[in-house]
Amino acid sequence: MSAESRDPAPEGPQGWPLGSGGHSGNSGSGQCPPPTMPAPWSLPRWRAYVAAAVLCYTNLLNYMNWFIIAGVLLDVQKFFQISDSHAGLLQTVFIGCLLLSAPVFGYLGDRHSRKATLSFGILLWSGAGLSSSFISPQYSWLFFLSRGVVGTGTASYSTIAPTILGDLFVKDQRTRVLAIFYIFIPVGSGLGYVLGSAVKELTGNWRWALRIMPCLEAVALVLLIVLVPDPPRGAAEKQGELAMGGLRSSWSEDVKYLGRNLIFGALTVVTGIIGVVLGAEASRRYKKVNSRSEPLICASSLLAAAPCLYLALILAPTTLLASYVFLALGELFLSCNWAVVADILLSVVVPRCRGTAEALQITVGHILGDAGSPYLTGLISSALRARRPDSYLQRFLSLQQSFLCCVFAIVLGAGCFLMVALHLEKDQAQAQQPGTGTPDGKQVDCKDGENQSLLSGTRASTENP
Repeated sequence: MSAESRDPAPEGPQGWPLGSGGHSGNSGSGQCPPPTMPAPWSLPRWRAYVAAAVLCYTNLLNYMNWFIIAGVLLDVQKFFQISDSHAGLLQTVFIGCLLLSAPVFGYLGDRHSRKATLSFGILLWSGAGLSSSFISPQYSWLFFLSRGVVGTGTASYSTIAPTILGDLFVKDQRTRVLAIFYIFIPVGSGLGYVLGSAVKELTGNWRWALRIMPCLEAVALVLLIVLVPDPPRGAAEKQGELAMGGLRSSWSEDVKYLGRNLIFGALTVVTGIIGVVLGAEASRRYKKVNSRSEPLICASSLLAAAPCLYLALILAPTTLLASYVFLALGELFLSCNWAVVADILLSVVVPRCRGTAEALQITVGHILGDAGSPYLTGLISSALRARRPDSYLQRFLSLQQSFLCCVFAIVLGAGCFLMVALHLEKDQAQAQQPGTGTPDGKQVDCKDGENQSLLSGTRASTENP
């Protein structure tokens, strides 16, 4: 877990290390004693777990801020008299400010007090969220600006909090704690949507949703200040700043160093963009000849991705170039599903429930995907390593083989999409029926009833001229 303390050397009356025979190393010379090496930083196990719990709780609030507006979006539109395009711009402003400020907080987090930076971020997003609830309807631009400030504040937490966990835990413990930490991304996203809509229903005023969050965030700030330490960077690996001589690098040197480790990130970005466009276009064209095109494309892309990712894992120890090629192909096929899955979801859900359906899809998708998979992979890797010699090769092989479970999950997902293809047309027809989704399933608006009767009469006249 945290770095273990070493027993300090015996000390003389002035706190200097004693040499052999119990005399100081420079006895009688009148010279200054040699500088003592500080003991490695350490923290009791229970303190580390308490700190992790606080960081997880704050991460929950962090992602609740991402989606709390989504739960009251229609009320926000009505209050500020903004169109759908401007309503969508709210999240664009939020994410844009988050992306622009994340590198800044990364720079600060690597060089200054991380605890102070996190505290500042919480105050920033909490204050901006609270003040936005008092903005008058004629100042809608100010509400957009406040969402940007909230995004800037949340960027500090998303950037820095995981690094503190990285310095409190090591190896398998770090994997488990980070898995729990990231579970609160989908949980917080879903709860933010639920809280926004629930508070609006209870109070009749959407702005109270933005006024309750600061109370929860104030608790998080106090807990952060009191219970979360600011460990030296690299403390968990016993490579603290003092042990490294306090050396600092420039920001450009850091970026240059990280650039050599970002091949996977570059592949993900490029293949993600190409895959989304390719999947959407293939679905659009194939739908003209097959109404079940979406689930069939999703199933086909997953079945194509599975062997690619398998070969990427197997070939990694022997030929890195081939491993990267198959990795890129696997990510490309996986990315083909993103837009198509959303299209499937919207086509089988009535319009009044689509927001809730998207929220549930995001929550369930993350819980079954990136939230639980790191823990499962780490658990399998730990089980494999427990029965093997402790060597670098065996650690690599254990982790490599644990990732093979992802291949089986992909094949299982392809099978699920094939099942979707069997029921898609029926579900789409049911969602498009008049009155679908009403409280008793039978109520139809009078105007809709007249239109339906007119349509039936028109059909009868054309069929029986």
